Amino acid sequence: MRDIIHFRLGQEDRTLRDVDPTMTVLDYLRGPERLCGTKEGCAEGDCGACTVVLVDGRGRHQAVNACVLFVPALDGKQVLTVEHLAGADGSLHPVQQAMVDRHGSQCGFCTPGFVMSIYGMVAEGAGPLSRTQIREELSGNICRCSGYQKIVDGVEAVLAKGSGA
Repeated sequence: MRDIIHFRLGQEDRTLRDVDPTMTVLDYLRGPERLCGTKEGCAEGDCGACTVVLVDGRGRHQAVNACVLFVPALDGKQVLTVEHLAGADGSLHPVQQAMVDRHGSQCGFCTPGFVMSIYGMVAEGAGPLSRTQIREELSGNICRCSGYQKIVDGVEAVLAKGSGA
């Protein structure tokens, strides 16, 4: 166990000492950081409501479930939440805007997780995908309201524009 964990939260450096090695990233984000866009749905890594994006030292973006990832795994990485996507002026990221434009959110509970999964795809340079491929990419995210059609429409729109991260 490392006593000190260094990582970036958004664009800010963080150093944590003597962290419980079993504290989840979800509990850390919602607790001490008060970033509540990341939701707890199932607490088992099955629903995707807790999805955040980890960026490694090589710039690789990976969507992960924060409810099953322990804080020590953040060491040397950057973690991005839905709160980190909006511009400094409050403008929506193209992924967020595509979800708004295509009405990809109903109750909104799952939306941050979907947005972060889509953001991870965009940041990794995903090109236009078939609707089946999009559904496969989003298979770790569950929505109980929308039926997914409009979410897939939003992904198609943002990938077609080639919107970078």
